[in-house]
Amino acid sequence: MVLPYICSAVLAFVVSYLAVAVFCRWAGARMLDVPNTRSSHTLPTPRGGGLAIVVAALSGIWIAFPFIHSILSVWQLLAFTFGALLVAGVSWVDDLRSLSTGIRFAVHLAAAVLAVLAFGAWKEIIIPGLGSFNLGWSGWPVTLLWIVGLTNAYNFMDGIDGIAGGQAVVAGLGWTIFGVAAHQPFLSAVGILLAASSLGFLGHNWPPAKIFMGDVGSAFLGYSFAVLPVIAAPFDPRVIFAGILFVWPFIFDAAFTFARRLINRENVFAAHRAHLYQRLVISGLSHQTVTFLYVTLAVIGAGMALAYVMDVHHAGVLILVALILLAIGLLALTFWREHRRNI
Repeated sequence: MVLPYICSAVLAFVVSYLAVAVFCRWAGARMLDVPNTRSSHTLPTPRGGGLAIVVAALSGIWIAFPFIHSILSVWQLLAFTFGALLVAGVSWVDDLRSLSTGIRFAVHLAAAVLAVLAFGAWKEIIIPGLGSFNLGWSGWPVTLLWIVGLTNAYNFMDGIDGIAGGQAVVAGLGWTIFGVAAHQPFLSAVGILLAASSLGFLGHNWPPAKIFMGDVGSAFLGYSFAVLPVIAAPFDPRVIFAGILFVWPFIFDAAFTFARRLINRENVFAAHRAHLYQRLVISGLSHQTVTFLYVTLAVIGAGMALAYVMDVHHAGVLILVALILLAIGLLALTFWREHRRNI
């Protein structure tokens, strides 16, 4: 059972790594990301390399599908693929020439609706330490908000070298382990393919980056990691919270920044440098240090998620407390760094 996962992972890694190398030469003359006052980079850098992640991951899923026992029907896999391609497609166009926020959100919402039609809305959410919450009719808007929200949050968080790819490797491996433990080969296959293709991309994007992922890669990854807990929830509602933990640094940073800007009556859709990870870079930390910090937080989150769904004794309450402490720690570090810089 392990050999097919290893083979698919190696193939996805190689395809992604080589495809990005070729794409980097092509994009160098056509898709340069020129630094501006809101940028975290200082040199013109090609973008759009995340297209290799999309191609390697989706191709691998379809190649592996006939050989694994899947909880999905063919039409459900088609729905997942088409939704992912919708998100990747509009993001690719946005990488080539900027699209309006309304167009991008409309496409993201259409892809989310397609996923909910194919897999169903969440019926209940279990939060460790707080119990189970029956969603009833609100399951639809909550699930749609989750998918559209994470799709965009992941995109917003792709602002420094290596951070989005590193998070994808951790979350993908988390889903791989969960799929194996839960005897759900499809979840394992998607997880390992997302992780391996992102790792191949990271070979060119780890600080200092030779190429950027672009919206095509980050939005695709956000959509994929949002839909996976929708697929798995009917079999174990706890996986919803686990899916959040796999990407919790991105969710917390994006949610905190959105709320802070909303309270300050700023345009929440305008480009900015107010995310916690951006503020840490502005405070003087390197891209590599901040990316390593967020990857470490993601690894801790993935470990807590697996402990929770695998019924480790009393893990639920401890995980919730640990998550709150980690979030407070990230905030404290950011404010402390900013204070030191302003002294």
